[in-house]
Amino acid sequence: METQNNINFDRIAEAINYIKLNFKAQPSLDEVAEKVNLSPYHFQRMFTDWAGISPKKFLQYLSLDYAKGILKEQQATLFDAAFETGLSGTGRLHDLFINIEGMTPAEYKNGGKALSINFSYAETPFGHIIVASTPKGICYIAFADDKDEAFNQLYAQFPNASYYQVVDLAQQNALYIFTRDWSQLSSIKLHLKGTSFQLKVWEALLKIPMGGLNTYASVAKTVELPTASRAVGSAIGANPVAFLIPCHRVIKSTGELGQYHWGANRKSAIIGWEAAKINHLCIV
Repeated sequence: METQNNINFDRIAEAINYIKLNFKAQPSLDEVAEKVNLSPYHFQRMFTDWAGISPKKFLQYLSLDYAKGILKEQQATLFDAAFETGLSGTGRLHDLFINIEGMTPAEYKNGGKALSINFSYAETPFGHIIVASTPKGICYIAFADDKDEAFNQLYAQFPNASYYQVVDLAQQNALYIFTRDWSQLSSIKLHLKGTSFQLKVWEALLKIPMGGLNTYASVAKTVELPTASRAVGSAIGANPVAFLIPCHRVIKSTGELGQYHWGANRKSAIIGWEAAKINHLCIV
């Protein structure tokens, strides 16, 4: 049974998709509210509770103009603005806290044999997730619209591991990211199954700041393989740790947001939410 939070997110996601498809027409509050079967008053209130800003303001962060503007000003991101205005304490990049450790060749090849994996489910502003950890760190995070299917996908990554449905400190620490309660955040360790190339690409994604966007070609240049955009795209698509490794911040060079492993509407929601949060810090 869906929780009210998930029902609300589904409505927000539907609204975001409508805004994304019709942003050139700048749809009104009444128009978007009607599409999700809510009164304008309740829609405004629900959206503002979720995003921290009004639907009208949020619309600006979903437009192609916003995305293209960010790409043109890579040296002056919203995070940079927050830092320059003295907001680095509350707006500090979660990326700085994250360290990746690749699994050993044996762990990689034998499907996690001898690994003990704790897993649990949690709610986020963008729906349910499954989060899993080994004694060395977080090994998997995915949005879990169907919990059984989410676990099956985790199991497919490590078919020989031992699984325990337990919430541990590593998982709790990682979940602070979604609430932005970074005062409680200590260094997050990631224990990932990936090739050397994939690990290099995932590390590059951690350099994209919250509120910033990048292109596949730019990421390829970052890993010093400027002609390998397609291979970089495959590595980004294989990212095993949703949100913490921000593959959602990689978009097309045209400024279009593109696809996302966990749904294009969810990608739009995350990008808009991050941009709104950082911009809010800049103007408060």
